[in-house]
Parts: sequence; C-alpha cells; structure tokens
Amino acid sequence: MELSKMRDILEAEVLCGEERLEEEVETLFASDMMSDVLACPDEIQCLLTNLINQQVIRTSDMLDIGVVIFVHGKQPAEDVVEMARQRDMALLRTECRMFTACGRLYEAGLR
Repeated sequence: MELSKMRDILEAEVLCGEERLEEEVETLFASDMMSDVLACPDEIQCLLTNLINQQVIRTSDMLDIGVVIFVHGKQPAEDVVEMARQRDMALLRTECRMFTACGRLYEAGLR
C-alpha cells in the first residue's frame, strides 16, 4: 500500500518525509514496547506507536524502519522530528487510537 494512501486512510498529518509518500509499505508493526520491535523476526517497514521519544527513532533506524506513525494524536517534540528528518524517515501522526489505526489499515488490505 502506498504511504500516501495510508495517510489518507488514517487522516494523518505528515511531520517529515513528504518525499517518501509514493513508497510502497507492505509490512507494519504496532507496539509501544521497543523491545518487542527489536525482537520481531520479520522485516518492518512501518511502525505504529504511542511513544513519541527519541528511542523510537533510534530503534527504527537500527532496524531500517523508514516510516513511523504516531497514534492517538501524539505530537513528538521538534528534536524527535529533526532526528527522523536527518535519517530520511517519514513521520506521520494521526488522531486514531492504535486499535482503530490497525483496523483501518487491515481493512484496506495491509497485512
């Protein structure tokens, strides 16, 4: 699924990485536990999380996760956005809760 379509489905705001909106996202992981993200045996292209700290960006960078979507209307600090920008990541935020965001994306065909 194209990232721009995910943005539309989640009614999300792009915080950085607008140039990545045409990229295809095939794998998604939703978690607030970075240890679970690190332990995931599969490749992850997109992370959904409630966490808005620098550790999310560091963890994503280690695993080459290029897209992070903050759920539940969370707004990361500018230093977090800047850290993601420096690593060429796309950051989005949505008012959807985690459950709703996952459900909408699943219903739209993302598995």
